[in-house]
Amino acid sequence: MILPIVAYGDPVLRKRGEEISKEYPKLDALIENMFDTMYGARGIGLAAPQIGVPIRLFIVDATPFEDDEDLTEEEQKFVSTFKKVFINAKIVQEEGDEWAFNEGCLSIPDINEDVFRQPKITLEYFDEDFKKHTEVYEGIVARIIQHEYDHIEGILFTDKLSPLKKRLIKGKLANISKGKIEPKYRMRFPLAKKKR
Repeated sequence: MILPIVAYGDPVLRKRGEEISKEYPKLDALIENMFDTMYGARGIGLAAPQIGVPIRLFIVDATPFEDDEDLTEEEQKFVSTFKKVFINAKIVQEEGDEWAFNEGCLSIPDINEDVFRQPKITLEYFDEDFKKHTEVYEGIVARIIQHEYDHIEGILFTDKLSPLKKRLIKGKLANISKGKIEPKYRMRFPLAKKKR
């Protein structure tokens, strides 16, 4: 089931997600709905807070990058099968020199900006079967994970922009929160005027 994506300005996007246990109600259905929602919006990652659920859960599907000519053949091969569920994730370490990459967000449509992140992370998480993993990710996959991880920490990519960039997009962000945009997928706007 495709769910509405919560727009910028909703307080749920600023909450630090709560850890969950394997007894979390209807977890399988939630994960399936998140994948349906992400694909319906043509996204590559989605965190539970983006559908209004403040828990430490996010999904990633990096396969759209498999034909990216900027990636090495090895990286293309890796992303071509990279589809995962991350529960109660914790970044243990970030390494390397920060690099810029143009990011966007399903909760903040039509705004894309360069964001600096470190290229290598060590991540602890549970998969959908609640098996624990500690893995190292690099490059584009690390970046997607860092973006989604920020969501479960209550952080948005716009928080990482310079004060000047923040000022330049302030009006656009206000319009998003008020629903004064025409998104290409279902959204829920926190400050939209209700029609009577």
